[in-house]
Amino acid sequence: MRALLHPLRNAHPRSTTSTQPNRPSARGQSALSSRTTPPSQPNTFIPHRFLTEEADVWSQNAWDHVPAPDDQADTIARALERQRLAPVPDEEKPKYNEKPAKHWDNFYKMNASNFFKNRKWLHVEFPDLVATLQSLAGPRTVVEIGCGAGNSVFPLLSENQNPGLKLHAYDYSSHAVKLVQHNPLYEQPPCGTITASVWDLTSTSLPADLAPGSADIVVLVFVLSALHPAEWHRAVANIHTVRRQLVHQPPIPLTFDQILKPGGLVLMRDYGRHDLTQLRFRGNRLLDENLYIRGDKTRVYFFDADDLARLFTGAAAPQNAVTTTTTETEEPDADEATV
Repeated sequence: MRALLHPLRNAHPRSTTSTQPNRPSARGQSALSSRTTPPSQPNTFIPHRFLTEEADVWSQNAWDHVPAPDDQADTIARALERQRLAPVPDEEKPKYNEKPAKHWDNFYKMNASNFFKNRKWLHVEFPDLVATLQSLAGPRTVVEIGCGAGNSVFPLLSENQNPGLKLHAYDYSSHAVKLVQHNPLYEQPPCGTITASVWDLTSTSLPADLAPGSADIVVLVFVLSALHPAEWHRAVANIHTVRRQLVHQPPIPLTFDQILKPGGLVLMRDYGRHDLTQLRFRGNRLLDENLYIRGDKTRVYFFDADDLARLFTGAAAPQNAVTTTTTETEEPDADEATV
């Protein structure tokens, strides 16, 4: 398998301020989108949103290939040094790492389901998902891990025309799963089927309602960042076999059951290294290098392309990995909790 990695949405200077008149509040966010695919399949993601006229800056919610500000390296260095001088005390770290599902349960209980925005960008960045919705696509199984309130699966389900589509939604927050199960589209899907249940990606067994090696596509949206780095290896091993395993991780038997079928796709999107959100964290929020605790006690890690490539392939990111730099102008949503 090869990983095609797309570092996205590194902040443009204009995305860092909400004080200019007649402009929407903005957030700069760096994210990594990854499409892990067999070598025989081409990458279909083509970044094409180029800002050529300054007057058009707010006509898109994101722009590709936006140059970083000249002082970005200094800004990053100062922010990271400030955070390293005031990390989370060692005696407090266990309470954040021992029961993470409880903190996510509290998060979903505190926020009504209408707080969460549907992810309209799925169609742009993951066209493979759109292909599964077509009426003649045939039997397809799509698994979303870390489904939250259903803001990925329900946009897909509402547009689905494929009677052979099976959607499986999993989250380790029982309250998030209840939000999915109480959605009208869940109770009466217009086409295809959907199931939702509680499952922890880091567990030692696969979901009871999913046959091993049955998923055509696995979707991971802001999921791996919620795990401790020590949990990544097991999480990825539950999805697919990494042939070249990392030497510093305990080996996972190659006969271990995986969710993904041979030739299947892993579509993921997560926080990118030196995201503005990362740089804005205050003191007593740094759990480990690039790993933080939010104000609601949920964890968040900020990846670079090599982190993800090594996880999914056992090797560093390829030299021809696609890189885009963009700005985002939308309001903060559920994927960015309190810092």
